[in-house]
Amino acid sequence: MSRIGKMPVKITQGVKVEIKDGLIKVEGPKGKLSHRIPEGITAKVDSGAILITRDDKVPNASALHGLTRTLIHNMVHGVATGFSKELDIVGVGYRASTKGQVLSMTLGYSHPVDYTLPAGITAKVDNNTHVTVTGADKELVGMVAAKIRGFKKPEPYQGKGVRYTNERIIRKEGKAAGAK
Repeated sequence: MSRIGKMPVKITQGVKVEIKDGLIKVEGPKGKLSHRIPEGITAKVDSGAILITRDDKVPNASALHGLTRTLIHNMVHGVATGFSKELDIVGVGYRASTKGQVLSMTLGYSHPVDYTLPAGITAKVDNNTHVTVTGADKELVGMVAAKIRGFKKPEPYQGKGVRYTNERIIRKEGKAAGAK
């Protein structure tokens, strides 16, 4: 039995959970999320918690038990409090700004990079160089942050580019001019 899979998911106050026909829908103050429960896994609401069980006769059910529980826990947490990722833009003249659902960045290219944020995701820019991506869906927040970072990955010589706030860039030494 999966140690993670057998733990109940507590439903926080203000969150509504509906399970019907293998689809779980979670609704809260930060938004609505839904997830299809895989075959061999069952979920039920019992006294303020969601219990996830598996059928051992179905192949791969043991592999999906803990995963399904974690995805449902992330859904409940996301619609209640939300998730966020923070990015820093490092470099002379590098900056970002938001215009509605469009994040516009100047990253040293000949043109500004405009990225339209998907539905359910918001970006906030502080001091022109600190971007905070927030949303209810943990996977989508991570994918958007990775996409933004991918526009100009930090380079190892001067450290310029877009990086996560706590990311450590291993720096390389440049050419040693005239060293013999």
